Amino acid sequence: MTPARRPDATGSSVLSTAVDFRGGSAMIPASRDIVHGFVRRLGEAGVAMSPAFPDAARLVASELVTNALRHAPGPCRLVLTLVEDEGQVEIAVSDTGDGFPTFLPRDPQRVGRHGLEIVTRLCDELITKPRAQGKTVYARLPLS
Repeated sequence: MTPARRPDATGSSVLSTAVDFRGGSAMIPASRDIVHGFVRRLGEAGVAMSPAFPDAARLVASELVTNALRHAPGPCRLVLTLVEDEGQVEIAVSDTGDGFPTFLPRDPQRVGRHGLEIVTRLCDELITKPRAQGKTVYARLPLS
């Protein structure tokens, strides 16, 4: 599966990347590749980040994209944006599903379905906003 649209590589002062995926399970590893390229751009721009940030960003993006694949029909969009004045990167995933993410009670015996638990532990903020067709889940991951 290839993205429907490649990441933005504009030279604007705001570092941002957006990719539209058509669907399919290959969008999960593709999302990690997109994050890898975005993190490289952050480094090239001199943005300071913790050594753990790249792996955390890949994990958060792939968890959100996985949820979109599992719970929403159709395509999804991944947007990564540096929020420099807050020392964060916003990872946003838009999909066509009507349902909002469901937080399950903590259960160490449960196999799987821990994605939102992981995302909320890593991120400072997690917000879901409805759209005309679907929703967008925004996660704010600290750079340090």
